[in-house]
Amino acid sequence: MPTSQARVPTAEASRYLQQLCRHWSHKFPVESDASHGRVPFGEDRVCTFDAEPDALLMRVATSDPAGLTRLENVVSDHLLRFAFREGLGDITWSRAA
Repeated sequence: MPTSQARVPTAEASRYLQQLCRHWSHKFPVESDASHGRVPFGEDRVCTFDAEPDALLMRVATSDPAGLTRLENVVSDHLLRFAFREGLGDITWSRAA
């Protein structure tokens, strides 16, 4: 399954992780705690979050290669909206080989 990941420097990683998971929990069976979250957007689409002291790690995976960019954009857009006060800048995703 094609995957991609991004590491976003922030001291508020746990807060953003929980906020994102809470947001999507209304539509999807989200699993989360203060340091890890998993959002199954569908049978073949998933996003995981890991909070580190200085960064939020995000990983997306989907069986549809064209959908990977779309999933990256959805996750990035939501994070940037929730973190508008912090100004995280551009989020750069790197694809797994």
